[in-house]
Amino acid sequence: MSRREEPARARSANSPWAPLGHRQFLVLWTTMFAAFVGSTISDSAAAWLMTTLASSPVQVALVQSAMMMPVLLLGLPAGALADLIDRRSILIATQVWVTLVALALFAATLAGKLTAELLLALTFANGVGIALRMPVMAALTPELVPRTELGRAVGLSGVAMNGSRIVGPMLAGVLLGWLGGAWVFLVYAAISVAVVLPLARWKRPPRKSSLPSEGFLGAMRLGAMFARRTPMMIAVLVRSATFCFFGIAMLALLPLIARERLAGDAGTYTLLLSAVGTGAIAAVAVLPPVRRRLSRDQFVAALTLLHAVAILVLAQASSPGLAAAGAFLGGAAWIAVLNAFTVAAQSSLPDWVRARGMAVFQAVAMAGATLGSVVWGQVAAMSSIEISLVAAGTGSLAALALVARFRVGTKREFDLTPIRVPAEFATELAVEHEQGPVLVTVEYLIDPARSEEFAGVMAESRRFRLSMGATYWGLFRDASNPGRFVEHFTVGTWVDRLRQIERLTAEDVALWDRKSEFHIGPEPVLMTHFIMEPVDKR
Repeated sequence: MSRREEPARARSANSPWAPLGHRQFLVLWTTMFAAFVGSTISDSAAAWLMTTLASSPVQVALVQSAMMMPVLLLGLPAGALADLIDRRSILIATQVWVTLVALALFAATLAGKLTAELLLALTFANGVGIALRMPVMAALTPELVPRTELGRAVGLSGVAMNGSRIVGPMLAGVLLGWLGGAWVFLVYAAISVAVVLPLARWKRPPRKSSLPSEGFLGAMRLGAMFARRTPMMIAVLVRSATFCFFGIAMLALLPLIARERLAGDAGTYTLLLSAVGTGAIAAVAVLPPVRRRLSRDQFVAALTLLHAVAILVLAQASSPGLAAAGAFLGGAAWIAVLNAFTVAAQSSLPDWVRARGMAVFQAVAMAGATLGSVVWGQVAAMSSIEISLVAAGTGSLAALALVARFRVGTKREFDLTPIRVPAEFATELAVEHEQGPVLVTVEYLIDPARSEEFAGVMAESRRFRLSMGATYWGLFRDASNPGRFVEHFTVGTWVDRLRQIERLTAEDVALWDRKSEFHIGPEPVLMTHFIMEPVDKR
């Protein structure tokens, strides 16, 4: 390779579009973009039609709530399904579902039977299909690109979503003005059918585990437990819910800004939505150098500030041009902040729980957005659109200071590469998968002078054991030997314990090595497994 070729290849690898060079990611991205275009067409038409069916700002803002509420209600069940069964099948099934909903919207609108209540109900039903596929798409992305390109792949997912906010509203605006609302939904149905075709041809490798899948309810419980016990996930959940609660005011009130403040029509609303999407795409292309210069927490703080400024610009905008400028800035900041949160969440989730963890993240973010849609719509109804936007913008700035202690940056990347550790136990029992509970003890002999340091590492061990499904954890010290400690934890069944070992990552093995470094006994650290023995109570 010549010296000229080397810099060119480096620039190509650093390009924000580099992940599209991976064929399977390109297929997924194209499919996502088409699906997003279809759903954005439907959402744009629904939001605009609601302004003709109801005059209350609350009902208009409820369209956004109806779109997002399913993600809140079904996020964790959808994530559990995506971790338990074939993800491609879920994508196909959800596309069939949204096609049926689109046809129902088409029929009701064409027959003149569409009411505000029916529109909200069908918008909610459409959101159900979207909620079921969102964790699948989020979980598939890390499978298809190298870890070094994950941030750019997530950014491209944002391009697909927000590019659809340009294409979708433009198509919706043309169809609304030319043929009427019914035909918008028919186009949505046609796009949804077209999306199924590449998904049907896509072949994914089979599930590698030799163990039976865990139960649906158990999978949901473990997903929630993992998120609750992982410090990075806790920070992401707090920050994303807060940001979305205040930030959603821009999107929730955008139809009213176009119709009432600017005295516009469907074309004005299309202009503002397109400005939001254009800003989001520009953010993916322009902001990576800024992201490299700032820590993730600094980047999130700066873009949250920009988003608040954009909301305040919209509050004062008296012309379509100024409103579009505010929407552009808001769209850029919105996608940049959410992408930062998404990468932080993805980087802290191993593959076995990724869909569930991302579902929790999406559900919490949507909870903040759904509540925000209702609150800011109600504030606008009780006062004015301007007051509601000013309250949301200033509230976002105040909240930024309150949640600053929840850091979404990290000094090092987590190595979540799966490590296949053989489950070799010294046991003469014929243990069935469903036998349990199982008690696991780990004995350490350490220098008593290092007890405080050891306790700090064992606090990390506690979080790790509980996040992996342990029902109880404890650390005991031998009263007659201050250097002897026994860590113990329980799990529900023997197969649960086998799954824990199968799911170990390089990060988990590194934690074991750190704990083992404290051990000074003549023999290696001793791990023992006990199975509960049934006792006749007579």
